[in-house]
Amino acid sequence: MERGGGRHVVVVGAGLAGLSAAQRLRGHASLRVLEAAARAGGRVCTRPFASGLVEMGAHWIHGPSPGNPVFCLATSYGLLGPEAAEEENQQAETGGHPPLPSITYGSSGKVLSSKAVSEAHSLFNTLLTSTRTFRGAKELPAPSVGQYLRAEICRRVPMLGGGEEDAQRLQLAILATCLKLECCISGTHSMDLVALEPFGEYVSLPGLDCTFPSGYSSLPQCMLSGLPEGTILLNKAVRTIHWQGSFREEGDKARDFPVRVECEDGDAFLADHVIITVPLGFLKEHHQDFFQPPLPEWKAEAIRHLGFGTNNKIFLEFEQAFWEPNQQFLEVVWEDESPLKEPSTDLQTSWFKKLIGFVVLQPPEQHGHVLCGFIAGKESEYMETLSDAEVLGTMTRVLRTLTGTAVFFALWGKHAQISGSYPKSVSAGNPELPAPRSVLRSRWHSAPYTQGSYSYVAVGSSGDDIDVLAQPLSEDLEDPRPLQLLFAGEATHRTFYSTTHGALLSGWREAERLNQLFAAPGPAPQL
Repeated sequence: MERGGGRHVVVVGAGLAGLSAAQRLRGHASLRVLEAAARAGGRVCTRPFASGLVEMGAHWIHGPSPGNPVFCLATSYGLLGPEAAEEENQQAETGGHPPLPSITYGSSGKVLSSKAVSEAHSLFNTLLTSTRTFRGAKELPAPSVGQYLRAEICRRVPMLGGGEEDAQRLQLAILATCLKLECCISGTHSMDLVALEPFGEYVSLPGLDCTFPSGYSSLPQCMLSGLPEGTILLNKAVRTIHWQGSFREEGDKARDFPVRVECEDGDAFLADHVIITVPLGFLKEHHQDFFQPPLPEWKAEAIRHLGFGTNNKIFLEFEQAFWEPNQQFLEVVWEDESPLKEPSTDLQTSWFKKLIGFVVLQPPEQHGHVLCGFIAGKESEYMETLSDAEVLGTMTRVLRTLTGTAVFFALWGKHAQISGSYPKSVSAGNPELPAPRSVLRSRWHSAPYTQGSYSYVAVGSSGDDIDVLAQPLSEDLEDPRPLQLLFAGEATHRTFYSTTHGALLSGWREAERLNQLFAAPGPAPQL
């Protein structure tokens, strides 16, 4: 008999939270992990593209250093490259915004002044850092991060660009892109939706962000391989979790269970405890029907109040690189935009303007010539409704507009050196820039069991709501049938929400809660 008195535990979801919980419960209970998709990993999803691999979901280990359990686990499995092991890289303090060698293109088709870009970024980062000072404040200058930042930018307009009107306009346009980047990082449509007071509770770990040479999915695969065969059932979507009940296996009158997990295919699993690791986006849409009886109002309220948004990627493969080898990020600035103007709500004609730019996938020998664009919010969700051909066509037009004459001349450089001449006329934009060979994009909002990317603390909510979301039902160990429902996932970690390390820690947390109930210490985490 297993330690824990033959307790039956069901984990719903095989993302990092579900897998980490299963790791710590291995051998301590009769265990099943039910995953709705055809693969484990959840929002960690590596796919082949061009000549290499791309990350549809989690991209980097944010803050790879000894305090990051994902980094430690990946290191123990031998999944990281030599740079990640360098002490200097582990100690780097980036504040969650690691610098990348970049170039900034404006919508006029020119490369923007590095001085103007640097000044705008520096101002934005200073203002963003100041948002952390309102943690625990009784009085706030604004309810949201976005409103606070815009008010501070507005105050500084006379000083922008040395007071020269065109320079001011350019600085405001760059600041608008900075706000969009923050939307991608926070997984929100607008920073006006992100609460100011708890914004400083999020903790950024030290370390230069790093990637997995063999793909992020190598981590869940290693975690999976350590579990007994048959523990994880794929394509096993859960329809309803019936709790506070008395359920029996057919033909077994000696034992009843408080929870019955009913799947969409008609299968059912009886359990003493269920760890729910489904994304907050799914809970927001389905919690009322997913649990019978419904969750108590205080729990449902936390689900409603917390934020959950969409951040998608668009991968473009090119025959040849039109960017310089040292450039790792191509930033995009629409020069008619400003954080002080209302953005267009016409998604059909302007969705692509939410794109913050493109990360160059490194190294090209491994990936080919691939750009990864990032886009958040309603525009990102609209992008999901378009065909691949429409997205590829729009991205081609955007890149031709942005690169304008700069790339046109770069492409003609070799010809000019040979012939000593350039073409006589250059039209607006860059019609000579070849279209990408192929496109691949994520669609997290459309994914039925995810319905977005990750959580944030929305206006009207606080870190307390994260703790409420994490609270098990019932928490009272004097209850004859305690801890029937436990909750894990990135949205249940107060300081590391939105991250893979938050998800991993939350799974360990709930497994340890059960191990303590079983009066059996869990196995040491594989660090």
